[in-house]
Amino acid sequence: MDKTTPSRPFLAVVGTGYWGKNLVRTFDNLGVLLSLCDTDPARLGALRTTSEVKRCCRVDDCPKDPGISAVAIAAPAVSHLELVRSSLAAGKDVFVEKPLALTVSDGQALVKLAGDAKRILMVGHILRYHPAVRRLKELLDAGDLGKVEYVYSNRLSIGRLRIEENILWS
Repeated sequence: MDKTTPSRPFLAVVGTGYWGKNLVRTFDNLGVLLSLCDTDPARLGALRTTSEVKRCCRVDDCPKDPGISAVAIAAPAVSHLELVRSSLAAGKDVFVEKPLALTVSDGQALVKLAGDAKRILMVGHILRYHPAVRRLKELLDAGDLGKVEYVYSNRLSIGRLRIEENILWS
């Protein structure tokens, strides 16, 4: 694979812990992973990839790499605002795990920044793309369910407890 070809997008994953390791695996399998960044050198060193990738512990250095066209962020939510802002300022498209930011005003500022810079800003919300959720939306849009007054579901995998955010933000 030629990682110097400018027409091909390459990205960096910032945050390689609980969820970030899944992004690393996925982007590595797609052949678009160029760089990994995590403040924990042991966790960073323990990750295995199918190809040679750059590894760094300074999150500020990652968006500055000219070979990177996009940054995927899976760091703690309290760092999303600054990581997204610096990545957009460096001219990168950004995929960030939920939540986008910890306040509505910060989230709105990031959306405006991305729009002004004509960059893609996408928040990862896995259930939005789940086949059942997509089908439910199709049924609602078509009016096949009539007037819906209440929807209830259970998520059977509780995941990791997060102290900096809650389910309402997600």
